Amino acid sequence: MATLRTVCRTPLRQLCPRSSYAVATNHPRLPPRQWRSYASSADSQHKLLSASLEDIDPAVYKIIENEKNRQKHFINLIPSENFTSQAVLDALGSVMQNKYSEGYPGARYYGGNEWIDEAERLCQQRALQAFGLNEAEWGVNVQPLSGSPANLYAYSAILNAHDRILSLDLPHGGHLSHGYQTPTKKISAVSKYFETLPYRLDEKTGLIDYVQMEWLANLYRPKVIVAGTSAYSRLIEYERVRKMADSVNAYVLSDMAHISGLVAAGVIPSPFPYSDIVTTTTHKSLRGPRGAMIFYRKGVRRVDKKGVEEKYDLEGPINMSVFPGHQGGPHNHTITALAVALAQAQTKEFKDYQQQVLVNAKAFAERLGNSKEQGGLGYTIVSGGTDNHLVLIDLKDKGVDGARVERVLELVGVASNKNTVPGDKSAMKPGGLRMGTPAMTTRGFQAEDFRRVADVVHRAVGITQKLDKDAKAKAEQAGRKAPGSVAAFKEYVGEGEDITDMVSLRKEVEDWVGTFSLPWVKQP
Repeated sequence: MATLRTVCRTPLRQLCPRSSYAVATNHPRLPPRQWRSYASSADSQHKLLSASLEDIDPAVYKIIENEKNRQKHFINLIPSENFTSQAVLDALGSVMQNKYSEGYPGARYYGGNEWIDEAERLCQQRALQAFGLNEAEWGVNVQPLSGSPANLYAYSAILNAHDRILSLDLPHGGHLSHGYQTPTKKISAVSKYFETLPYRLDEKTGLIDYVQMEWLANLYRPKVIVAGTSAYSRLIEYERVRKMADSVNAYVLSDMAHISGLVAAGVIPSPFPYSDIVTTTTHKSLRGPRGAMIFYRKGVRRVDKKGVEEKYDLEGPINMSVFPGHQGGPHNHTITALAVALAQAQTKEFKDYQQQVLVNAKAFAERLGNSKEQGGLGYTIVSGGTDNHLVLIDLKDKGVDGARVERVLELVGVASNKNTVPGDKSAMKPGGLRMGTPAMTTRGFQAEDFRRVADVVHRAVGITQKLDKDAKAKAEQAGRKAPGSVAAFKEYVGEGEDITDMVSLRKEVEDWVGTFSLPWVKQP
Protein backbone atom coordinates (compact mmCIF):
# COMPACT_ATOMS: atom_id res chain seq x y z
CA MET A 1 0.00 0.00 0.00
CA ALA A 2 1.31 3.45 -0.91
CA THR A 3 2.15 5.68 2.03
CA LEU A 4 2.55 9.42 2.13
CA ARG A 5 6.33 8.93 2.10
CA THR A 6 6.33 6.64 -0.94
CA VAL A 7 3.95 8.92 -2.79
CA CYS A 8 6.18 11.90 -2.09
CA ARG A 9 9.19 10.00 -3.41
CA THR A 10 7.41 8.89 -6.58
CA PRO A 11 8.52 10.87 -9.63
CA LEU A 12 5.96 13.42 -10.77
CA ARG A 13 6.07 11.85 -14.25
CA GLN A 14 4.56 8.62 -12.82
CA LEU A 15 1.87 10.35 -10.77
CA CYS A 16 0.56 12.73 -13.46
CA PRO A 17 -1.03 11.97 -16.82
CA ARG A 18 1.23 12.92 -19.69
CA SER A 19 -0.53 16.18 -20.52
CA SER A 20 -0.81 17.19 -16.86
CA TYR A 21 2.88 16.46 -16.31
CA ALA A 22 3.78 18.70 -19.19
CA VAL A 23 1.82 21.54 -17.67
CA ALA A 24 2.99 20.93 -14.11
CA THR A 25 6.69 21.01 -15.01
CA ASN A 26 6.69 23.58 -17.82
CA HIS A 27 7.68 20.69 -20.09
CA PRO A 28 9.58 21.57 -23.27
CA ARG A 29 6.62 20.31 -25.33
CA LEU A 30 4.92 23.62 -24.41
CA PRO A 31 6.80 26.69 -25.64
CA PRO A 32 7.50 29.17 -22.78
CA ARG A 33 5.13 31.78 -24.24
CA GLN A 34 2.31 29.20 -24.50
CA TRP A 35 3.02 27.94 -21.00
CA ARG A 36 2.79 31.41 -19.50
CA SER A 37 -0.49 31.99 -21.33
CA TYR A 38 -1.88 28.62 -20.23
CA ALA A 39 -0.83 28.88 -16.60
CA SER A 40 -2.03 32.36 -15.83
CA SER A 41 -3.47 35.05 -18.05
CA ALA A 42 -5.06 38.11 -16.56
CA ASP A 43 -6.37 39.04 -19.98
CA SER A 44 -8.16 35.74 -20.53
CA GLN A 45 -9.61 35.80 -17.00
CA HIS A 46 -10.85 39.33 -17.53
CA LYS A 47 -12.43 38.31 -20.83
CA LEU A 48 -14.16 35.34 -19.18
CA LEU A 49 -15.46 37.30 -16.21
CA SER A 50 -16.49 40.50 -17.98
CA ALA A 51 -18.23 39.00 -21.02
CA SER A 52 -21.97 39.53 -21.32
CA LEU A 53 -24.32 36.61 -20.84
CA GLU A 54 -25.33 36.80 -24.50
CA ASP A 55 -21.69 36.45 -25.58
CA ILE A 56 -20.48 33.90 -23.05
CA ASP A 57 -23.52 31.59 -22.92
CA PRO A 58 -25.97 32.05 -25.80
CA ALA A 59 -27.96 28.98 -24.73
CA VAL A 60 -28.84 30.36 -21.30
CA TYR A 61 -29.36 33.85 -22.74
CA LYS A 62 -31.89 32.42 -25.18
CA ILE A 63 -33.74 30.59 -22.41
CA ILE A 64 -34.04 33.83 -20.42
CA GLU A 65 -35.21 35.78 -23.46
CA ASN A 66 -37.79 33.09 -24.22
CA GLU A 67 -39.07 33.23 -20.66
CA LYS A 68 -39.21 37.01 -20.80
CA ASN A 69 -41.26 36.77 -23.99
CA ARG A 70 -43.57 34.21 -22.37
CA GLN A 71 -44.12 36.46 -19.37
CA LYS A 72 -44.92 39.40 -21.64
CA HIS A 73 -47.52 37.52 -23.67
CA PHE A 74 -49.09 35.39 -20.92
CA ILE A 75 -51.91 36.32 -18.58
CA ASN A 76 -50.50 35.33 -15.20
CA LEU A 77 -53.28 34.34 -12.81
CA ILE A 78 -51.14 32.32 -10.39
CA PRO A 79 -51.82 34.10 -7.07
CA SER A 80 -48.41 33.23 -5.60
CA GLU A 81 -46.50 34.93 -8.44
CA ASN A 82 -45.73 38.54 -9.22
CA PHE A 83 -43.41 40.80 -11.20
CA THR A 84 -40.74 42.36 -9.02
CA SER A 85 -39.24 45.78 -9.67
CA GLN A 86 -36.11 46.71 -11.59
CA ALA A 87 -34.52 47.99 -8.37
CA VAL A 88 -35.05 44.61 -6.70
CA LEU A 89 -33.59 42.84 -9.75
CA ASP A 90 -30.58 45.17 -9.62
CA ALA A 91 -29.92 44.25 -5.99
CA LEU A 92 -30.38 40.54 -6.72
CA GLY A 93 -27.73 40.71 -9.42
CA SER A 94 -25.29 42.75 -7.35
CA VAL A 95 -21.91 42.01 -5.75
CA MET A 96 -23.74 41.24 -2.48
CA GLN A 97 -24.04 37.66 -3.72
CA ASN A 98 -20.25 37.21 -3.53
CA LYS A 99 -20.00 37.35 0.26
CA TYR A 100 -20.24 34.59 2.85
CA SER A 101 -21.63 35.70 6.21
CA GLU A 102 -22.62 32.83 8.49
CA GLY A 103 -24.08 34.22 11.68
CA TYR A 104 -25.86 37.48 12.40
CA PRO A 105 -24.92 41.18 12.23
CA GLY A 106 -22.05 41.83 14.62
CA ALA A 107 -21.46 38.11 15.19
CA ARG A 108 -20.23 36.56 11.95
CA TYR A 109 -17.95 33.60 11.35
CA TYR A 110 -16.22 35.40 8.47
CA GLY A 111 -14.45 38.72 8.21
CA GLY A 112 -15.25 41.55 5.84
CA ASN A 113 -18.96 41.82 6.64
CA GLU A 114 -19.25 45.51 7.47
CA TRP A 115 -21.63 46.30 4.61
CA ILE A 116 -23.39 42.94 4.75
CA ASP A 117 -24.23 43.67 8.39
CA GLU A 118 -25.51 47.11 7.45
CA ALA A 119 -27.72 45.66 4.69
CA GLU A 120 -29.22 43.02 6.98
CA ARG A 121 -29.88 45.49 9.79
CA LEU A 122 -31.52 47.85 7.30
CA CYS A 123 -33.68 45.00 6.02
CA GLN A 124 -34.79 44.12 9.55
CA GLN A 125 -35.56 47.75 10.33
CA ARG A 126 -37.62 48.16 7.17
CA ALA A 127 -39.46 44.89 7.79
CA LEU A 128 -40.71 46.17 11.14
CA GLN A 129 -41.58 49.56 9.65
CA ALA A 130 -43.46 48.06 6.71
CA PHE A 131 -45.86 46.26 9.05
CA GLY A 132 -46.09 49.02 11.64
CA LEU A 133 -44.29 47.09 14.38
CA ASN A 134 -42.51 48.40 17.48
CA GLU A 135 -39.01 46.94 17.80
CA ALA A 136 -39.53 46.67 21.56
CA GLU A 137 -42.40 44.24 20.91
CA TRP A 138 -41.32 42.47 17.73
CA GLY A 139 -38.16 41.15 16.11
CA VAL A 140 -37.57 39.59 12.69
CA ASN A 141 -35.22 37.11 11.08
CA VAL A 142 -34.73 37.85 7.37
CA GLN A 143 -32.39 34.97 6.55
CA PRO A 144 -34.81 32.10 5.68
CA LEU A 145 -34.42 31.07 2.07
CA SER A 146 -38.12 30.47 1.36
CA GLY A 147 -41.49 30.02 2.97
CA SER A 148 -41.72 26.29 3.65
CA PRO A 149 -38.32 26.15 5.38
CA ALA A 150 -39.24 29.26 7.36
CA ASN A 151 -42.28 27.47 8.78
CA LEU A 152 -40.16 24.44 9.66
CA TYR A 153 -37.60 26.68 11.38
CA ALA A 154 -40.35 28.34 13.41
CA TYR A 155 -41.91 25.04 14.47
CA SER A 156 -38.51 23.64 15.41
CA ALA A 157 -37.79 26.67 17.60
CA ILE A 158 -40.81 26.17 19.84
CA LEU A 159 -41.69 22.48 19.54
CA ASN A 160 -40.08 19.21 20.48
CA ALA A 161 -40.36 16.15 18.26
CA HIS A 162 -43.96 14.89 18.09
CA ASP A 163 -45.46 17.98 19.68
CA ARG A 164 -48.85 18.90 18.26
CA ILE A 165 -49.86 21.34 15.51
CA LEU A 166 -53.42 22.29 14.51
CA SER A 167 -53.62 23.70 10.97
CA LEU A 168 -55.97 24.10 8.02
CA ASP A 169 -56.27 20.98 5.86
CA LEU A 170 -54.56 21.24 2.46
CA PRO A 171 -57.67 20.27 0.41
CA HIS A 172 -59.55 22.97 2.31
CA GLY A 173 -57.09 25.76 1.54
CA GLY A 174 -54.09 25.06 3.77
CA HIS A 175 -50.46 24.56 2.76
CA LEU A 176 -48.09 21.59 2.61
CA SER A 177 -45.74 23.20 5.11
CA HIS A 178 -48.49 23.23 7.73
CA GLY A 179 -48.11 19.47 8.09
CA TYR A 180 -50.25 17.83 5.42
CA GLN A 181 -50.80 14.09 5.56
CA THR A 182 -53.31 11.64 4.14
CA PRO A 183 -54.87 8.73 6.05
CA THR A 184 -52.13 6.47 4.68
CA LYS A 185 -49.10 8.70 4.15
CA LYS A 186 -47.29 11.62 5.74
CA ILE A 187 -46.79 13.95 2.77
CA SER A 188 -45.06 16.90 4.40
CA ALA A 189 -41.90 16.32 6.44
CA VAL A 190 -43.52 18.55 9.07
CA SER A 191 -46.04 15.76 9.70
CA LYS A 192 -43.14 13.34 10.25
CA TYR A 193 -41.37 15.52 12.80
CA PHE A 194 -44.51 16.68 14.60
CA GLU A 195 -48.06 15.45 15.13
CA THR A 196 -50.55 17.38 13.00
CA LEU A 197 -54.32 17.57 13.00
CA PRO A 198 -56.31 19.51 10.39
CA TYR A 199 -59.23 21.81 10.88
CA ARG A 200 -61.48 22.32 7.85
CA LEU A 201 -64.00 24.48 6.07
CA ASP A 202 -67.73 24.24 6.41
CA GLU A 203 -68.36 22.65 3.02
CA LYS A 204 -71.74 24.35 2.70
CA THR A 205 -70.38 27.87 3.10
CA GLY A 206 -66.74 27.41 2.07
CA LEU A 207 -65.71 29.29 5.22
CA ILE A 208 -63.44 28.11 8.03
CA ASP A 209 -65.53 26.17 10.54
CA TYR A 210 -64.44 27.97 13.71
CA VAL A 211 -66.84 25.97 15.88
CA GLN A 212 -65.20 22.72 14.78
CA MET A 213 -61.78 24.34 15.06
CA GLU A 214 -62.40 25.34 18.68
CA TRP A 215 -63.70 21.87 19.51
CA LEU A 216 -60.59 20.30 17.98
CA ALA A 217 -58.30 22.70 19.85
CA ASN A 218 -59.86 21.78 23.19
CA LEU A 219 -59.73 18.07 22.38
CA TYR A 220 -56.27 17.94 20.76
CA ARG A 221 -54.59 20.62 22.90
CA PRO A 222 -51.93 21.58 20.34
CA LYS A 223 -48.84 23.61 21.18
CA VAL A 224 -49.20 25.60 17.95
CA ILE A 225 -52.28 26.71 16.03
CA VAL A 226 -51.47 27.78 12.48
CA ALA A 227 -53.58 30.60 11.07
CA GLY A 228 -52.60 30.61 7.43
CA THR A 229 -53.79 29.55 4.02
CA SER A 230 -52.73 29.11 0.41
CA ALA A 231 -56.13 28.84 -1.25
CA TYR A 232 -58.67 30.67 0.90
CA SER A 233 -60.30 33.80 -0.43
CA ARG A 234 -61.72 35.12 2.83
CA LEU A 235 -60.24 36.90 5.84
CA ILE A 236 -59.09 34.87 8.84
CA GLU A 237 -60.69 35.80 12.16
CA TYR A 238 -57.38 36.15 14.01
CA GLU A 239 -58.95 37.38 17.25
CA ARG A 240 -61.06 34.24 17.42
CA VAL A 241 -58.00 32.05 16.80
CA ARG A 242 -56.14 33.92 19.56
CA LYS A 243 -58.86 33.14 22.08
CA MET A 244 -58.77 29.44 21.14
CA ALA A 245 -55.00 29.36 21.54
CA ASP A 246 -55.12 31.08 24.93
CA SER A 247 -57.65 28.54 26.18
CA VAL A 248 -55.19 25.68 25.56
CA ASN A 249 -51.92 27.58 26.17
CA ALA A 250 -50.87 27.35 22.51
CA TYR A 251 -48.85 29.65 20.30
CA VAL A 252 -50.51 31.30 17.30
CA LEU A 253 -48.34 31.10 14.19
CA SER A 254 -49.82 33.16 11.38
CA ASP A 255 -48.57 32.37 7.89
CA MET A 256 -49.32 35.45 5.80
CA ALA A 257 -47.24 34.40 2.78
CA HIS A 258 -50.00 35.13 0.27
CA ILE A 259 -51.36 38.29 1.81
CA SER A 260 -48.30 40.07 3.26
CA GLY A 261 -48.41 42.80 0.62
CA LEU A 262 -52.06 43.48 1.39
CA VAL A 263 -51.27 43.55 5.12
CA ALA A 264 -48.34 45.93 4.65
CA ALA A 265 -50.56 48.28 2.66
CA GLY A 266 -53.23 48.19 5.36
CA VAL A 267 -56.01 47.15 3.00
CA ILE A 268 -56.86 43.99 4.98
CA PRO A 269 -56.60 43.25 8.73
CA SER A 270 -53.18 42.41 10.16
CA PRO A 271 -52.42 39.14 11.96
CA PHE A 272 -49.78 40.77 14.18
CA PRO A 273 -52.00 41.95 17.08
CA TYR A 274 -53.15 38.37 17.69
CA SER A 275 -50.05 36.32 16.83
CA ASP A 276 -46.94 35.11 18.61
CA ILE A 277 -45.06 34.31 15.40
CA VAL A 278 -45.75 35.51 11.86
CA THR A 279 -44.08 33.97 8.82
CA THR A 280 -44.20 35.14 5.24
CA THR A 281 -42.62 34.70 1.88
CA THR A 282 -41.45 37.88 0.20
CA HIS A 283 -42.16 37.42 -3.51
CA LYS A 284 -45.94 37.07 -3.70
CA SER A 285 -48.15 40.08 -3.04
CA LEU A 286 -45.20 41.76 -1.27
CA ARG A 287 -43.52 41.87 -4.71
CA GLY A 288 -39.97 41.31 -3.49
CA PRO A 289 -37.29 38.69 -4.17
CA ARG A 290 -37.81 35.00 -3.46
CA GLY A 291 -37.16 34.71 0.26
CA ALA A 292 -38.92 34.61 3.63
CA MET A 293 -39.11 36.25 7.04
CA ILE A 294 -39.98 35.08 10.55
CA PHE A 295 -41.39 37.72 12.91
CA TYR A 296 -41.44 36.91 16.63
CA ARG A 297 -42.89 38.53 19.73
CA LYS A 298 -40.83 40.07 22.52
CA GLY A 299 -41.75 41.16 26.03
CA VAL A 300 -44.50 39.76 28.23
CA ARG A 301 -46.44 36.78 26.91
CA ARG A 302 -48.97 36.50 29.73
CA VAL A 303 -49.57 37.24 33.39
CA ASP A 304 -50.72 34.36 35.59
CA LYS A 305 -53.37 34.50 38.30
CA LYS A 306 -50.74 35.46 40.86
CA GLY A 307 -49.62 38.41 38.77
CA VAL A 308 -46.37 36.79 37.70
CA GLU A 309 -45.24 37.74 34.21
CA GLU A 310 -44.18 35.10 31.71
CA LYS A 311 -41.78 36.54 29.13
CA TYR A 312 -41.52 35.46 25.52
CA ASP A 313 -38.46 33.38 24.71
CA LEU A 314 -38.64 33.32 20.93
CA GLU A 315 -35.80 35.45 19.61
CA GLY A 316 -32.94 33.15 20.62
CA PRO A 317 -34.62 29.84 19.69
CA ILE A 318 -35.81 31.16 16.30
CA ASN A 319 -32.43 32.64 15.41
CA MET A 320 -30.70 29.43 16.48
CA SER A 321 -33.17 27.38 14.47
CA VAL A 322 -32.41 29.37 11.32
CA PHE A 323 -28.64 29.42 11.89
CA PRO A 324 -26.95 27.13 12.73
CA GLY A 325 -29.92 24.81 13.13
CA HIS A 326 -31.02 24.58 9.51
CA GLN A 327 -29.00 26.96 7.33
CA GLY A 328 -25.43 28.04 6.78
CA GLY A 329 -24.59 31.28 5.04
CA PRO A 330 -27.54 33.52 4.18
CA HIS A 331 -28.16 34.80 0.66
CA ASN A 332 -27.01 38.38 1.05
CA HIS A 333 -28.13 39.49 -2.40
CA THR A 334 -31.67 38.36 -1.52
CA ILE A 335 -31.64 40.12 1.85
CA THR A 336 -30.41 43.31 0.18
CA ALA A 337 -33.10 43.05 -2.50
CA LEU A 338 -35.70 42.45 0.20
CA ALA A 339 -34.64 45.67 1.90
CA VAL A 340 -35.40 47.46 -1.36
CA ALA A 341 -38.82 45.80 -1.69
CA LEU A 342 -39.71 46.67 1.91
CA ALA A 343 -38.89 50.32 1.25
CA GLN A 344 -41.13 50.24 -1.82
CA ALA A 345 -43.89 48.63 0.27
CA GLN A 346 -44.09 51.80 2.36
CA THR A 347 -44.89 54.07 -0.58
CA LYS A 348 -48.26 55.48 -1.58
CA GLU A 349 -47.88 53.84 -4.99
CA PHE A 350 -47.62 50.42 -3.35
CA LYS A 351 -50.70 51.02 -1.23
CA ASP A 352 -52.63 52.14 -4.32
CA TYR A 353 -51.49 48.98 -6.09
CA GLN A 354 -52.73 46.73 -3.28
CA GLN A 355 -56.09 48.48 -3.24
CA GLN A 356 -56.38 47.81 -6.97
CA VAL A 357 -55.52 44.14 -6.36
CA LEU A 358 -58.63 43.90 -4.18
CA VAL A 359 -60.84 45.80 -6.62
CA ASN A 360 -59.70 43.57 -9.47
CA ALA A 361 -60.25 40.37 -7.48
CA LYS A 362 -63.81 41.35 -6.64
CA ALA A 363 -64.58 42.26 -10.26
CA PHE A 364 -63.07 38.96 -11.41
CA ALA A 365 -65.04 36.92 -8.86
CA GLU A 366 -68.30 38.70 -9.62
CA ARG A 367 -68.00 38.17 -13.37
CA LEU A 368 -67.22 34.49 -12.84
CA GLY A 369 -69.63 33.78 -10.01
CA ASN A 370 -72.69 35.94 -10.56
CA SER A 371 -75.69 34.46 -12.29
CA LYS A 372 -76.33 35.28 -15.93
CA GLU A 373 -79.21 37.48 -14.82
CA GLN A 374 -76.69 39.47 -12.75
CA GLY A 375 -74.23 39.74 -15.61
CA GLY A 376 -72.08 36.80 -14.56
CA LEU A 377 -71.02 33.43 -15.94
CA GLY A 378 -72.56 31.23 -13.23
CA TYR A 379 -69.48 29.50 -11.83
CA THR A 380 -69.34 28.13 -8.30
CA ILE A 381 -66.97 30.31 -6.29
CA VAL A 382 -65.74 28.58 -3.14
CA SER A 383 -66.99 30.70 -0.20
CA GLY A 384 -69.14 32.70 -2.62
CA GLY A 385 -66.63 35.47 -3.32
CA THR A 386 -63.36 37.00 -2.21
CA ASP A 387 -61.99 39.42 0.37
CA ASN A 388 -58.38 39.25 -0.79
CA HIS A 389 -56.33 38.68 -3.95
CA LEU A 390 -57.56 35.19 -4.72
CA VAL A 391 -60.48 33.52 -6.47
CA LEU A 392 -61.10 29.77 -6.20
CA ILE A 393 -63.67 28.19 -8.49
CA ASP A 394 -65.18 24.71 -8.21
CA LEU A 395 -65.46 23.10 -11.66
CA LYS A 396 -67.11 19.83 -10.68
CA ASP A 397 -70.55 20.97 -11.82
CA LYS A 398 -69.02 21.73 -15.23
CA GLY A 399 -68.03 18.10 -15.69
CA VAL A 400 -64.30 18.86 -15.88
CA ASP A 401 -61.46 19.11 -13.40
CA GLY A 402 -58.83 21.71 -12.67
CA ALA A 403 -55.98 19.73 -14.22
CA ARG A 404 -57.59 19.69 -17.67
CA VAL A 405 -58.66 23.33 -17.58
CA GLU A 406 -55.22 24.38 -16.35
CA ARG A 407 -53.63 22.70 -19.37
CA VAL A 408 -56.01 24.28 -21.88
CA LEU A 409 -55.53 27.69 -20.29
CA GLU A 410 -51.77 27.27 -20.52
CA LEU A 411 -52.01 26.46 -24.21
CA VAL A 412 -54.06 29.60 -24.86
CA GLY A 413 -51.64 31.81 -22.93
CA VAL A 414 -53.08 31.90 -19.41
CA ALA A 415 -51.13 30.67 -16.37
CA SER A 416 -53.33 29.37 -13.55
CA ASN A 417 -53.16 26.38 -11.26
CA LYS A 418 -55.34 23.43 -10.50
CA ASN A 419 -56.29 23.27 -6.84
CA THR A 420 -58.20 21.08 -4.46
CA VAL A 421 -61.59 22.23 -3.25
CA PRO A 422 -63.72 20.82 -0.43
CA GLY A 423 -64.86 17.31 -1.31
CA ASP A 424 -61.89 16.44 -3.53
CA LYS A 425 -60.13 13.12 -3.09
CA SER A 426 -57.14 13.62 -5.41
CA ALA A 427 -54.62 16.47 -5.43
CA MET A 428 -53.52 15.43 -8.93
CA LYS A 429 -57.06 15.57 -10.32
CA PRO A 430 -58.63 18.33 -8.24
CA GLY A 431 -61.98 19.89 -8.94
CA GLY A 432 -60.87 23.47 -8.55
CA LEU A 433 -58.91 26.23 -10.23
CA ARG A 434 -57.01 28.82 -8.18
CA MET A 435 -56.48 32.27 -9.68
CA GLY A 436 -55.28 35.61 -8.39
CA THR A 437 -54.85 39.24 -9.38
CA PRO A 438 -51.45 40.50 -8.05
CA ALA A 439 -49.27 39.79 -11.11
CA MET A 440 -51.54 41.26 -13.77
CA THR A 441 -52.40 44.22 -11.56
CA THR A 442 -48.67 44.94 -11.54
CA ARG A 443 -48.85 44.85 -15.36
CA GLY A 444 -51.59 47.49 -15.27
CA PHE A 445 -54.83 45.46 -15.46
CA GLN A 446 -57.94 47.18 -14.15
CA ALA A 447 -61.33 45.78 -13.14
CA GLU A 448 -62.63 45.76 -16.72
CA ASP A 449 -59.58 43.80 -17.85
CA PHE A 450 -60.27 41.12 -15.27
CA ARG A 451 -63.86 40.84 -16.42
CA ARG A 452 -62.42 40.11 -19.85
CA VAL A 453 -60.05 37.56 -18.29
CA ALA A 454 -63.10 35.84 -16.78
CA ASP A 455 -64.52 35.52 -20.29
CA VAL A 456 -61.25 33.98 -21.49
CA VAL A 457 -61.40 31.44 -18.66
CA HIS A 458 -65.01 30.67 -19.55
CA ARG A 459 -64.12 30.04 -23.19
CA ALA A 460 -61.25 27.79 -22.11
CA VAL A 461 -63.61 25.75 -19.94
CA GLY A 462 -65.93 25.30 -22.93
CA ILE A 463 -63.02 24.15 -25.09
CA THR A 464 -61.98 21.74 -22.33
CA GLN A 465 -65.44 20.21 -22.11
CA LYS A 466 -65.50 19.46 -25.84
CA LEU A 467 -61.93 18.17 -25.98
CA ASP A 468 -62.49 15.95 -22.97
CA LYS A 469 -65.33 14.13 -24.72
CA ASP A 470 -63.31 13.76 -27.91
CA ALA A 471 -60.22 12.56 -26.04
CA LYS A 472 -62.15 9.94 -24.11
CA ALA A 473 -63.86 8.65 -27.24
CA LYS A 474 -60.55 8.30 -29.06
CA ALA A 475 -58.91 6.58 -26.08
CA GLU A 476 -61.80 4.12 -25.82
CA GLN A 477 -61.60 3.42 -29.53
CA ALA A 478 -57.89 2.69 -29.17
CA GLY A 479 -58.55 0.33 -26.27
CA ARG A 480 -56.56 2.46 -23.85
CA LYS A 481 -56.73 1.75 -20.17
CA ALA A 482 -58.25 4.60 -18.16
CA PRO A 483 -59.55 6.44 -21.24
CA GLY A 484 -60.85 9.26 -19.04
CA SER A 485 -57.50 9.97 -17.41
CA VAL A 486 -55.76 13.34 -17.41
CA ALA A 487 -52.82 11.71 -19.20
CA ALA A 488 -55.08 10.54 -22.04
CA PHE A 489 -56.55 14.04 -22.30
CA LYS A 490 -53.15 15.72 -22.45
CA GLU A 491 -51.91 13.24 -25.03
CA TYR A 492 -54.92 13.94 -27.23
CA VAL A 493 -54.60 17.72 -26.92
CA GLY A 494 -50.84 17.82 -27.43
CA GLU A 495 -49.67 21.41 -27.92
CA GLY A 496 -53.06 22.45 -29.30
CA GLU A 497 -51.56 23.56 -32.61
CA ASP A 498 -54.25 21.79 -34.66
CA ILE A 499 -57.21 22.83 -32.52
CA THR A 500 -58.75 25.86 -34.19
CA ASP A 501 -60.55 27.26 -31.14
CA MET A 502 -57.35 27.12 -29.09
CA VAL A 503 -55.17 28.69 -31.77
CA SER A 504 -57.66 31.52 -32.20
CA LEU A 505 -57.95 32.21 -28.47
CA ARG A 506 -54.17 32.06 -28.01
CA LYS A 507 -53.67 34.67 -30.73
CA GLU A 508 -56.29 36.90 -29.13
CA VAL A 509 -54.67 36.62 -25.70
CA GLU A 510 -51.15 37.26 -27.02
CA ASP A 511 -52.17 40.32 -29.00
CA TRP A 512 -54.05 41.76 -26.04
CA VAL A 513 -51.71 41.13 -23.12
CA GLY A 514 -48.64 42.01 -25.18
CA THR A 515 -49.82 45.63 -25.18
CA PHE A 516 -49.23 45.82 -21.41
CA SER A 517 -45.63 46.58 -20.56
CA LEU A 518 -43.44 44.58 -18.25
CA PRO A 519 -42.33 46.52 -15.16
CA TRP A 520 -38.62 46.41 -16.02
CA VAL A 521 -36.92 49.46 -17.44
CA LYS A 522 -33.93 47.63 -18.87
CA GLN A 523 -32.93 44.21 -20.14
CA PRO A 524 -32.41 41.47 -17.52
